[in-house]
Amino acid sequence: MARKLADYEAKRDFKQTPEPGARVPKKEARAPRFVVQEHHARRLHWDFRLEKDGVGVSWAVPKGVPPDPKQNHLAVHVEDHPLEYFKFAGEIPQGNYGAGHVEIWDEGTYDPVKWSDREVMVDLHGKRLQGRYVLFRTRGNDWMIHRMDPPQDPDRKPMPQKLEPMLAKLTDKLPAADDAWGFEFKWDGIRAVAFVDGGRVRLQSRTGEDITPRYPEVHPMGRALGSREVILDGEIVALDDKGRPSFEEIQQRMGLTSETEIRRKMKEVPVTFMVFDLMWQDGHSLMERPYTDRRKALSGLKLSGASWQTPPYEVGGGKTMKDASAKAGLEGIMAKKLDSRYEPGRRSGAWLKIKNRNRQELVIAGWLDGEGKRRGHPGALLVGYYRDGELVYAGKVGTGFTDKILDELNAKLKPLATDKNPFDVGSPPKAAHFVKPKIVAEFEFVEWTRSGQLRAPAFKGFRVDKPAKEVVREGG
Repeated sequence: MARKLADYEAKRDFKQTPEPGARVPKKEARAPRFVVQEHHARRLHWDFRLEKDGVGVSWAVPKGVPPDPKQNHLAVHVEDHPLEYFKFAGEIPQGNYGAGHVEIWDEGTYDPVKWSDREVMVDLHGKRLQGRYVLFRTRGNDWMIHRMDPPQDPDRKPMPQKLEPMLAKLTDKLPAADDAWGFEFKWDGIRAVAFVDGGRVRLQSRTGEDITPRYPEVHPMGRALGSREVILDGEIVALDDKGRPSFEEIQQRMGLTSETEIRRKMKEVPVTFMVFDLMWQDGHSLMERPYTDRRKALSGLKLSGASWQTPPYEVGGGKTMKDASAKAGLEGIMAKKLDSRYEPGRRSGAWLKIKNRNRQELVIAGWLDGEGKRRGHPGALLVGYYRDGELVYAGKVGTGFTDKILDELNAKLKPLATDKNPFDVGSPPKAAHFVKPKIVAEFEFVEWTRSGQLRAPAFKGFRVDKPAKEVVREGG
């Protein structure tokens, strides 16, 4: 018995850690026990332990015990643990092996069905886990854990791997029936859908691109959610020097691919994931449930961390919230019908955006030569949007550029030069240099003119998260 626990003892200093020592019990329990401990070590994992011959035979399971027979999870065989460890929960101090928080995720008894050096089959009788599981060895200490019975929840379904976010319609008026709507602040950032499973976060952009590596500070949200399986909707924002969400700041984090550059920008431009909807939870879609139910379930997750927050919403009081957003220098507010379901990919009238300032995404399709200090750079951009598949000319934009942006425009636009006028509708200036309509940017403006062009527009930043063909005119 002492030999079985020698590896366990060798890795620990019991003067520094509260973990139990390697004492051997005098008598085994009548029914062998099992325990699953959620272990917030350097990497979140779950420790699966089975009582056998006076010790706890143990596996570390990085993604947790699978609830569905369609999933197999890696289980790494580790050293045997003393049976006293089955009741251990608490903090393993930093500097010690396995440092971090440990809590009991499930416990109970089991019936052994089969036990060999390569396969362990058991029937679990726990508070959370009931049913037959098998652990089978694949290579060295690497095993897999598989549920043999149907899911305990017969209605459980596999989590979708992709989901388009629901979109809102732009309006300049607050809803009439104020008390039938929930109001949120509008966050000026990058829309993202977060898929969280087994403590791991995967971030998807509005266009379906995997942007997980781009925002490492959001990844620990998976540890906070533990074993929960969820899909979250939200906005990744960066704050300016006054603490306000700033599109100019967040665009510095868009499009980065170099890990070194991402790590550097993390320090200069940290981001926060503002979570405002919950579409999936533990094998069940919430998308057919009303907005209020989804918001209640989201609140129950208690998502509040260094780089993720759950901003509140208010029932009614739209004007008060809009005035507050304007005073705080925010972009505007969102209005969402309290009884509305979540409609992926649809720009539904059940969600409205009411802006304090007019903003529009547009396609850059040409430029005019700059003069004076701008010689050799674009003096103005020629922009447009798509209507029924045709590119409509929306005017020229000559303000809002820094020297850095002008250099970036040169680098982006000159390789796209073309002799063909890409506009199908409207009359751009005769001195225009045209480019293939592939670059999307965001612009702020006073209003749409009667002729369908922007009045007093200013460049705000590039939008690498949206394809040019999806740019349509909003409002006006």
